Amino acid sequence: MAKEKENGDGQVQVAVDLDAGALFVLKSRGSWWHCGYHLTTSIVAPSLLSLPFAFKMLGWVGGSVGLAFCGLVTFYAYHLLSLVLEHHAMNGSRLLRFRDMATNILGPKWGTFYVGPIQFGVCYGSVVAGILIGGQNMKYIYVLSNPEGTMKLYQFIIIFGSLILILAQIPSFHSLRHINLLSLTLSLAYSACVTVASLILGYSKNAPPKDYSVQGSAVGQLFNAFNGISVIATSYACGMVPEIQATLVAPVKGKMFKGLCLCYAVIAATFLSVGISGYWAFGNEAKGTVLTNFMGQNQLPSWLLIMTNAFCLLQVSAVTGVYLQPTNELFEKKLADPTKKQFSTRNIVPRLISRSLTVIIATIFSSMLPFFGDLMGLIGALGFIPLDFIMPMIFYNATFKPSKRTFIFWINTVIVAISSVLATIGGVAAIRQIVLDAKEYRLFANV
Repeated sequence: MAKEKENGDGQVQVAVDLDAGALFVLKSRGSWWHCGYHLTTSIVAPSLLSLPFAFKMLGWVGGSVGLAFCGLVTFYAYHLLSLVLEHHAMNGSRLLRFRDMATNILGPKWGTFYVGPIQFGVCYGSVVAGILIGGQNMKYIYVLSNPEGTMKLYQFIIIFGSLILILAQIPSFHSLRHINLLSLTLSLAYSACVTVASLILGYSKNAPPKDYSVQGSAVGQLFNAFNGISVIATSYACGMVPEIQATLVAPVKGKMFKGLCLCYAVIAATFLSVGISGYWAFGNEAKGTVLTNFMGQNQLPSWLLIMTNAFCLLQVSAVTGVYLQPTNELFEKKLADPTKKQFSTRNIVPRLISRSLTVIIATIFSSMLPFFGDLMGLIGALGFIPLDFIMPMIFYNATFKPSKRTFIFWINTVIVAISSVLATIGGVAAIRQIVLDAKEYRLFANV
């Protein structure tokens, strides 16, 4: 927690007293542009390539409504979080982390036993998933370039993990700002490539059959619908809005809203184009990621597929680097000494060891469990939905205490209730899907 206060003109009046994690990782030096880059990288990730698959489980109407609903709710939720953080900054306690918010607003047990562990789980799970996706992109490029090649998926995961091992040593969240600007550009680039590829296939003479009916029994359709909502919710998820806002230089008032507007402009361009074009092209044949649908399609030029996968590969490295930051901050707080210089031997050695071990363990998990996508559905339901759809409303109501007669109190309460139901049923649906797919699980599988 930063002990600083902004007066009416937004000037900082009190000196800052920070622990090593906040001092070294969450440096408050960024502008709202930088904040927008961080937000975009944390949300607009290759997970959006699963949106056609979510449409498959929900149909045109359900998919469109789910995409719009999750977009509106998350924008609203992230804005509420920023207002709560600004309020505390104006009153002398700038909260820099999600667990700081929970501890300060709801009590220490919430930060220690609920929000902190959930955030660590979803962020580290995203690191594992990012390394897996990067390995899959490398394998796709390899297969396209050398169809007779014999290299296995786990080998590419290890290669990509080595890249992340280097990227993990970047000292602070703010240091990623230029990489995240490139990430924003790459997300627009591969989304455009995917849209073009979908249109080429959809209009080709040998176009895939287009069946948009929601398949399965009534019970299966219900579980699939909640699983599809979990996929969409995970695509919009961030899980580290307070940490991103912490990178803003004081005064912070109004800056997060500008960053959110930049981020959601990119979201609108990418999510809509990929989700709609991918489902239109493949219908009920949509796979877990639309790139899987593209593989083996003779109508698509190899250079387009290689370029799309290359853009995804580069961008997912930035995404993985962003989701490492809460983990880096946590270990830095425990292991570093804030009274020593950041690049002193005393602080560099434990940082190098902890960050390297974090990436190595994540790479091992990615290699062993290449079906981690199923687990991400569970992480989305039980992790991202509570953090991004439920806690912001609770924080706002607990901080500002709006009257029960006001619209904002009831809209927040309704969102919490609906999101809690979605999280519960989505978790059950994700577990059900894991059980159904368990027969295909095999350690170090070459999928």
